[in-house]
Amino acid sequence: MMRLVATAAVLGLLGASAAFAQGPRGPDREPSVTDHVQTVRDLAGVCDPDVRGMRRLEAIAYCQGFLTGAGQFHALLYPEGGPVRPLFCVTSPGPSVAQTGLGFAAWARANPRYANEPALDGFLRYAQAEFPCATAPTRPSRPTRPNR
Repeated sequence: MMRLVATAAVLGLLGASAAFAQGPRGPDREPSVTDHVQTVRDLAGVCDPDVRGMRRLEAIAYCQGFLTGAGQFHALLYPEGGPVRPLFCVTSPGPSVAQTGLGFAAWARANPRYANEPALDGFLRYAQAEFPCATAPTRPSRPTRPNR
């Protein structure tokens, strides 16, 4: 529990420092494609952006950071060999972060019913569909005794 609280505190500090580092706001600032990423649709838009130049690079960097953070947090919550089954299981070697971002964007386009869900929920749905864990081996059933 303490580990979870510490992780949440670090994530909060990182979010606050990123907000202060964003620079000027107001009417003379060009809107960023990453300002309001909240839903699956928003995240898919930054993972496979239709903008060019610096805004495209910013979007792709945001996407890759989001996916990396989500993946690392998942790995901390569900360590290999831990008592709880993970939500998804990436093969080794896995895809690059760029491939994962494009894959997520394609999945989001193919699954519009999830477009308004929170971005993290959608990413976890994608990861579960794309990287399913092997089913746990079932214990063989014990032979039954014949009736006498």
